[in-house]
Amino acid sequence: MIEMRIFLVACLLGLNLLVDLQAQTSIGIKGGVTNSSLSYRHSPGSPSARTGAVTQPTFSLVIEHFVAKNAGIQLEFQQITLGFVERDTLMRQNESRFEYLKIPILSNFYLGNRGRFHIKLGPHFGFLTNATDISREWESTFPPILPEYGTPEVAPKNMMYGLTAGVGISNLFGKSTLQAELRYSYEFGRQENLNRIFDMNFTNTELTISYLFQVLK
Repeated sequence: MIEMRIFLVACLLGLNLLVDLQAQTSIGIKGGVTNSSLSYRHSPGSPSARTGAVTQPTFSLVIEHFVAKNAGIQLEFQQITLGFVERDTLMRQNESRFEYLKIPILSNFYLGNRGRFHIKLGPHFGFLTNATDISREWESTFPPILPEYGTPEVAPKNMMYGLTAGVGISNLFGKSTLQAELRYSYEFGRQENLNRIFDMNFTNTELTISYLFQVLK
């Protein structure tokens, strides 16, 4: 419940920026790579374990609206893949991936004029479009390992929600903007739908480049 309250407060803070429809609006595309891993606990008293990381490409449609000279809001429709890898001592591995349509709603703050430094912060939510078990090469009951998620009978939860923060640099070329950004996300939602895992949280790092073009002023 605490995580949900934090998420809702962040949503309200981000949406409050939409009341002022002045300044300029830009639309563009973003591409890059993501690196995600999972921490989990099988039972309330068990220690937290962390899996190996999965690196995948990501792509987004970006809408950025300035409500002040150096502040605005950004809405994205992002294709992103999260995943985990677990290996045993023989280097056999179990790997699963979760593909999402992710929608970050971010407050943007810029420093500078033509060449700028920016900070972005806000909530995100999304919907699972596909879950796949890439490999399943070993099993264990002690210590317990993560179960499969890519079969129809498992039916992982469809909703994702969390918080996203990023820093980066950008440069203006007339009506165009080129941005490079490093972003970190934390997921409050859990994919487990059969109560086999007590707690699980994805973290994700993104390195991306965006190209935006001004469409309204």
